[in-house]
Amino acid sequence: MKALVYEGVGKKHWKDKSRPGIEKPTDAIVRITHTTICGTDLHILKGDVPAVEAGRTLGHEGIGIVEETGDSVSSLKPGDQVLISCITSCGHCDYCKQGMYAHCRDGGWILGHRIDGTQAEFVRIPHADNSLYRLPPGLDPAAALMLSDILPTGHEIGALNGEVKLGDTIAIVGAGPIGLAALLTSRFYSPARIIMVDPDENRLAVARQLGATDTVSTDPVDTIMKLTDGEGVDVAMEAVGIPESFDTCQRILRPGGRLANIGVHGRSVEFRIEDLWIKNVTLRTGLVNTNTIPVLMRFLQAGGIEAESLITHRFALGDIEQAYDVFARAASEKAIKMLLTA
Repeated sequence: MKALVYEGVGKKHWKDKSRPGIEKPTDAIVRITHTTICGTDLHILKGDVPAVEAGRTLGHEGIGIVEETGDSVSSLKPGDQVLISCITSCGHCDYCKQGMYAHCRDGGWILGHRIDGTQAEFVRIPHADNSLYRLPPGLDPAAALMLSDILPTGHEIGALNGEVKLGDTIAIVGAGPIGLAALLTSRFYSPARIIMVDPDENRLAVARQLGATDTVSTDPVDTIMKLTDGEGVDVAMEAVGIPESFDTCQRILRPGGRLANIGVHGRSVEFRIEDLWIKNVTLRTGLVNTNTIPVLMRFLQAGGIEAESLITHRFALGDIEQAYDVFARAASEKAIKMLLTA
């Protein structure tokens, strides 16, 4: 088969690789029909995730067709169209029983990280019964692909960790795919204002189409404090993963505010405890558990999430290297989410 293989910092190649097979009775082999590129994949290529070894097939998002199942797989059969969760869950360990699938003792974020991932023609999915979701008939697979990672991440690590509630003023720093997913899912909880921060005017235009009430491209701290009459925001979401965006978030919180860190950080940030200790703020970080995929899928079926609006570019799977080049130049290419189809 063909796969997009990580070959060290800054290096990747679409090349021949052995097709995966069943290794454990709980495995399934899935033929990929749709996949995409995540900002985390760019972090890997930059060297921010050193656990990823050269030779690894990248990718942790996908839609596909079950080709083969291990003897212990009971809920799936060959021919089923499935959503691949970016998080692998055994369903039995102490963390899984708490709903913390991200920390599964035999899973978690392993696809495209510690085992071969989904940017390939075929992928092996461990613990298939708990890590794959059969797609309902009629659901657009391109829209459903957004359920692999960005929509549950925006929902769980953004809206839920930030405890967004009716009437809140929230600011999302970073209008990339994850930031826009946080915007879409925060709307479930009816905040009064959603302020989106990004230097890219194209992404801010998309944010306004998706429900942002205010957009900020320059001097975010001063601008947001003016927008809120010096009060600051109830919730700040960091959706970039760099020290500057984290610093913006901690400086715009009002007393009692909540900071939800979504971004993948590759280096330390300055934590302004000398300013925050007296403000009764809450800081939460997290890796998505994906335990809200079923409810988000129902919203998607009912037309409650405009997931397909996040897709800006479409490529054949074999053109994935070109897709990476476009995604890496997101501002100039007006790129948000790539759709790759086999």
